[in-house]
Amino acid sequence: MKQDTDLFQQLHQGQSKMNPLADRMRPKSLAEFVGQEHILGQGKVLRKAIESGEVSSMMLWGPPGTGKTTLAYLIASYTGADFVSFSAVTSGVKEIRQVIERAKYQREVYQRKTILFVDEIHRFNKAQQDAFLPFVEDGTIILVGATTENPYFEVTGPLLSRSRVFQLRPLTEEQILTLLHRALEDPERGYGRRSIDVAEKALAHLAHLAGGDARTALNALELAVESSSPDDADNVIHIDLSVAQESIQRRAILYDKDGDVHYDTISAFIKSVRGSDPDAALHWLAKMIYAGEDPKFIMRRLLILASEDIGLADPMAIIVASGCARALEWVGLPEAQYHLAEATIYLATAPKSNSVGAYFKALAEVEKEGMVEVPDHLKDASRDGKALGHQQDYKYPHDYPGHHVAQQYLPSELQGRRYYKPSDQGYEKVVAERLARWRKDRSQHDQEK
Repeated sequence: MKQDTDLFQQLHQGQSKMNPLADRMRPKSLAEFVGQEHILGQGKVLRKAIESGEVSSMMLWGPPGTGKTTLAYLIASYTGADFVSFSAVTSGVKEIRQVIERAKYQREVYQRKTILFVDEIHRFNKAQQDAFLPFVEDGTIILVGATTENPYFEVTGPLLSRSRVFQLRPLTEEQILTLLHRALEDPERGYGRRSIDVAEKALAHLAHLAGGDARTALNALELAVESSSPDDADNVIHIDLSVAQESIQRRAILYDKDGDVHYDTISAFIKSVRGSDPDAALHWLAKMIYAGEDPKFIMRRLLILASEDIGLADPMAIIVASGCARALEWVGLPEAQYHLAEATIYLATAPKSNSVGAYFKALAEVEKEGMVEVPDHLKDASRDGKALGHQQDYKYPHDYPGHHVAQQYLPSELQGRRYYKPSDQGYEKVVAERLARWRKDRSQHDQEK
């Protein structure tokens, strides 16, 4: 196993107390790295590649604070490569060209590889991403891209095909607790030389509210320590639960309105309503509203669900959803949270039926059959009924008992087709009984013809 000591001196030199705690506590080796065992555990492909110093271009995909940047540093240190880092937020094609020139020089003069770490690579447009292609292809650079977005959507296909994708997961609370204890005990990079007493409940609170983000937890710990004064009695900084709560008052939810979390959360919300679990549905609704989701987007999905998943099992579902949608337009947030919650609870607890989807069976039949003739007795007679016999044999239902009479309504080619199959849920059970009688009458009528 080889490690570039100079690189680590460069990355961690002095570990000035002016640097943020999260930066000072970056792992110096794979042994110190916490989490991501699914890709870095003993025997895993990525770990073996790093330890052997033979890595290829890759995309590190995961939420903030899971170790993407740190892992890039470690890859460079184990491979002994020249390490260049920049952010896609502040850099462009000009900087890419400069990096490539430097990489060519390192390769030709020192026979040294260059690892180019691009943070937030998804922010580069297609042309900027394509600028890397020939140099990844010929080995001038080993590209390590970091992104919080799904690279299969945000990174161009040609660049992605030349890279391995490794997905990093949010850290568990236990893993974050390990990092917090390490920061308190480390005498060089952390607070090991200071007298600090942190209640376990306080640490547990920070680990829980960090939401899998190690940086958030360490920043909160740093704020708690640096904003507290030693106790006069024992000259020890005491941090209890109340101090921890002040240091991390609001949980930062990862929620990009154009990314995976947006789609995954709305999917969980709709599936919970469809699955008749109002508690889960309210949880996902609260998460979306808390994260700043567009309430009209949520209401549109509820309006669709009211017909798609409930339909005639409860005809009031679409009325309630429509009323709440109208209220949302008039009231707006925050008060319209009541209307979003009302629609969510009503739809989640309503009887379910997807029978309205019968329309799409009919649509598929239309696409398959093409043009079919309307039966003469159903045609409009206002223009040429006398000449062509349109509507002559039409039976007006209101002239018959029960306001129903059996006659042909489908085109002749489609006689006997059944698209709509009512469920036995809610009001639709009544519809099913009534429809069964009418269909029986029509079947007898067809047989008699």
